[in-house]
Amino acid sequence: MRRSILIIPVMLFVLAGSVFAQDLKKGLAAYKRGDYKTAIEQWRPLAEAGHAGAQYNLGFNYVQGKGVPKDLVQAYFWFDLAARQNRGIAKQLRDGIGKKMTKDQIAAAHLLVEAWIADRKKAKPRKVRPN
Repeated sequence: MRRSILIIPVMLFVLAGSVFAQDLKKGLAAYKRGDYKTAIEQWRPLAEAGHAGAQYNLGFNYVQGKGVPKDLVQAYFWFDLAARQNRGIAKQLRDGIGKKMTKDQIAAAHLLVEAWIADRKKAKPRKVRPN
């Protein structure tokens, strides 16, 4: 009985990972054929769920204005989230676009990051200790 209880969460984790990978691949395929809107639609839910690769991809699209309006604040935001997970060159890209931004834009991006992190902390269930 105990063994089956442990297997279920592991299976769900593996399945969720494969769904994330499929959606990421669908987004990449759409991007390659120039369908940026579909790429964004595939990546955004993953990025919002914390997937560093999707966050990086969104940041890149916001820099280039592909599928979304060009927006350095949003690009910085997504690159920063990806950089916090050690995603490739996200830190260098974030810092590079930061040099093209005003102090107010960087502050706005930092506020977005802080709000996103705070929301994620609220969403995590907390363990309640018995009295």
